[in-house]
Amino acid sequence: MITNGFTYLAVILFLAAVIVQLDKRYQSFFKNVPGIVMLYFIVMLCSSMGLWQKSQEVTLYYSLLKNNLLPVMIFLMLLRCDLRQIAKLGPRMILGFFSATLSICLGFIVTYALLKSFYPPDTWKAFAALCGSWIGGTGNMVAVQGALGVTDSQMGYTLLIDSIDYAIWVMLLLSFVPFAGTFNKWTGADTAMIDEIGGRLASGRNASDEKMEFQHLILLVGVSFFVAASSQNLAAFLPTSSFISTSTWAVIIVTVAGTACAMTPLGQIPGTSQMASLLLYAIVGLIGSRANFAELTQAPLYIFSGFMILAIHAAILALIARLFRLDLFTCGVASLANIGGVASAPILAAAYSEVLIPIGVLMGLMGYVVGTGGGLLVGKILSII
Repeated sequence: MITNGFTYLAVILFLAAVIVQLDKRYQSFFKNVPGIVMLYFIVMLCSSMGLWQKSQEVTLYYSLLKNNLLPVMIFLMLLRCDLRQIAKLGPRMILGFFSATLSICLGFIVTYALLKSFYPPDTWKAFAALCGSWIGGTGNMVAVQGALGVTDSQMGYTLLIDSIDYAIWVMLLLSFVPFAGTFNKWTGADTAMIDEIGGRLASGRNASDEKMEFQHLILLVGVSFFVAASSQNLAAFLPTSSFISTSTWAVIIVTVAGTACAMTPLGQIPGTSQMASLLLYAIVGLIGSRANFAELTQAPLYIFSGFMILAIHAAILALIARLFRLDLFTCGVASLANIGGVASAPILAAAYSEVLIPIGVLMGLMGYVVGTGGGLLVGKILSII
């Protein structure tokens, strides 16, 4: 049994490294089971088997690393979210994205209101974290967890829903692609503008990736850690309430800073995505290390809740599509850009046409911008219900 804090951290990072290597080698398997979800459950399995003890030193390492690396990760992830580029999506694309976002939020609110009596206390916090993920991505989920103080056992529920329900939703959206013509005829959509926007974005992409060098990495590390520390220090001076804590303020400040810096030359520095992914894997591994399979006795209820949320989301989005004459591509990619993020939306976009891949990427980036705030807002509503 591990009681040394450094050894505990080393094991988690080693497991992350092994899974990433396997992800690259067995892509057919990890296409259906994301590597980051696999990491969570393997680390959670180690925790359930008692590989490490929640000693004072292990707990200290966990708290210090998770609480301090979280704002660093959020800042780095947002550096790729240039709002000026997102504006190129056009009004109908943005309408589709936020329609999906709104319907997902309503799905969480309605589901929680109907099944509240079956949930343990404070389940609204876990739902808020999952909502952050289903609007943005895993990074947003971790950010909401840190802001609201969601327990690690509750995070196990959210990861389970995120894995099982999300995987089935992706398969459904891909299976709907051949029926795009039928759906577009039903809504009365015109796809000419989509082809134009996709071509404009594709022609504007930089085909050659700039080489990542040491000077880029050290600049990213220095700036991101400085911004994270500054946000925490500034948050300490801001007023708090039962909903907005000092941690919440820190997340909000670093989100604003990351979004602003993305529109500066800092947002074009090579290595940003890799650095953010490294921290994301480390944080998810830390979260999984505090969870236990024995605490997942209510998993069936949570999985059913996830499908109920998706059903409400689909119904509302279909009605909005009929009202505003949105096409299936816009609705499907908007849905997956929220629920799956940057990693999934381009895959669905490519199923329609390769030229539309940039739209999937940019819509996925929009989720990173609004995911944390959306999750916190839904959490506030759920806490009142």
